[in-house]
Amino acid sequence: MSKKIMGIHHITAIVGHPQENVDFYAGVLGLRLVKQTVNFDDPGTYHLYFGNEGGKPGTIITFFPWAGARQGIIGDGQVGVTSYVVPKGAMEFWKKRLEKFNVPFTTMERFGEQYLEFDDPHGLHLEIVEREEGEVNTWNFGGITLEFAIKGFGGATLLSTQPHKTAELLEKVMGLEFIAKEGDFSRYRSTSDIGNIIDLKLTPIGSGQMGVGTVHHIAWRAIDDQDQLEWQKFVAANGYGVTPVRDRNYFNAIYFREHGEILFEIATDPPGFAHDESQKTMGKKLMLPSQYEPHRAKIEQVLLPIEVKELG
Repeated sequence: MSKKIMGIHHITAIVGHPQENVDFYAGVLGLRLVKQTVNFDDPGTYHLYFGNEGGKPGTIITFFPWAGARQGIIGDGQVGVTSYVVPKGAMEFWKKRLEKFNVPFTTMERFGEQYLEFDDPHGLHLEIVEREEGEVNTWNFGGITLEFAIKGFGGATLLSTQPHKTAELLEKVMGLEFIAKEGDFSRYRSTSDIGNIIDLKLTPIGSGQMGVGTVHHIAWRAIDDQDQLEWQKFVAANGYGVTPVRDRNYFNAIYFREHGEILFEIATDPPGFAHDESQKTMGKKLMLPSQYEPHRAKIEQVLLPIEVKELG
């Protein structure tokens, strides 16, 4: 048996104050806040989801915001950089936009592509790259029209404690195609047209420490529940400890830590984010899973208020 993963489903990170998080990802980057909910394991903390207009897999970055929490250290055992893809010809727009909001950036080239590199307010490493692939994002917010809007993930750069083990997993288990090696990076491609490029750093840089400004896990796409169960068996058969299926309301999830210590998730594409509210109203109010609904008043007292607003 062999399988090929489609690509990235979502990436989840730890950040600081939730309003700063909303201001940056909605206000500066122009992503849609597609879901306000809570951390199912810690309902006193938000779980915020940002993506394209439809909240499609491959576009979703999610956050656990903890105001005042300890700053993390980006390092081995983590996603080092989260990459966003924009339409061809959009790079100058993004340079000017980052300058407008006083976001420092640098430019660099990797595998023949030009990248715009910058950090979010809490230290998360991000980059923007132009590509033809991927459907345009029709969400128009803050003056970002579809010819410039972020389509979703370009991919991610992985930092591993054992890069050769992670490389083996990506090729032999996840079914990504090895594309090329350049300097200290190997590049892999999955089958999707978005969230499909993984760059693996080949030299360890030192272990990361979880905290504000670090990625908690990277999630990969399963077509449906049956596909996910096949992945669960397949990953376990290849020597990885895989969790039972967990219901995350908007997808089902399984988790395993690969041998380079990066936490991987495989999440189902369905049911998506519009099953408990309409696609038109997604993200406008706090949505709670059924087990927490009786405690709504208490939870809302604890959570810091947030507002999506145009920053000018």
